[in-house]
Amino acid sequence: MPKYIIKRVLIGFVTLFVLASVTFFLMKATPGSPFSLAKYKTPEALAAAEAKYNLDKPLVEQYVIYLKGVAQGNLGESMINTGRSVSYYIKTGFPVTARLGLIAFVLALVGGIALGTGAALSRHKWVNNLCMFVATIGVSVPSFLIAMIMLIVFGVQLHILPFIGLNSPLNYIMPALSLAFYPIAMIARLTRSSMLEVMNQDYIILARSKGTPYKKVVIKHALKNAMLPVVTYAGPMFAFMLTGSFVIESVFSIPGIGSAFVSCITTRDYPIIMGLTIFLGFLVITFNLITDILSAIIDPRIKLD
Repeated sequence: MPKYIIKRVLIGFVTLFVLASVTFFLMKATPGSPFSLAKYKTPEALAAAEAKYNLDKPLVEQYVIYLKGVAQGNLGESMINTGRSVSYYIKTGFPVTARLGLIAFVLALVGGIALGTGAALSRHKWVNNLCMFVATIGVSVPSFLIAMIMLIVFGVQLHILPFIGLNSPLNYIMPALSLAFYPIAMIARLTRSSMLEVMNQDYIILARSKGTPYKKVVIKHALKNAMLPVVTYAGPMFAFMLTGSFVIESVFSIPGIGSAFVSCITTRDYPIIMGLTIFLGFLVITFNLITDILSAIIDPRIKLD
């Protein structure tokens, strides 16, 4: 286990290095400049602004300066909003995004497991068909479209739920459901197929033949052993909810890290874009590592090599 963790951590650092490098050169290859949107009265003022952020230096030198800053934990400072660093955007935006992601994560787990288990164990064909129809819709329809439909129906037309900002707990309902819709569908399908397989195992048949109550067989034996695919998916899913909420935050005007990222893209604020990309990449790598370790703990047959 320790060797595996060390190996994965090293791979994670290499991945972050590649991610930082690719992001840097992609930003430099993008047409335009962050200062092309600002109004400078003289060419000298424009040149001074570019010199402040080392934009007047050769590309390779800019790259080296950038990597040194990243290695020292300095992810950069905004070119548009003077005095605001990447750390500022993380401190102000990430708690909001994490709160929304956590609510959506819980909804996805509870809803997906309930839907998949119900589809697998139901003796009525229509229940299975209904659950799988909902799951298919969830996989097929983009989350931003779900968000727009919910906003128009429940927010604008029916006035049931608030849809701008996060002023009350009710504001979380539509964004969290929109974000959780696709994961609910995926978890439902994973749970259903896994439960169908587990319920036909010999130890389940033996437990039922001994007169063990059906609910106990399902909860204590079947459901527990059917959770491995869900756990394997849960880590990347949570990372997706933290990094994939950009559009949802924009639709509902949520001041999270996603909406800040989108805003920085529109203004070509290179340091913030690159810094947030590295931060979000770090989250994805971390959650994938945690998922692998938890999978090995749940199922000892999995070897961490």
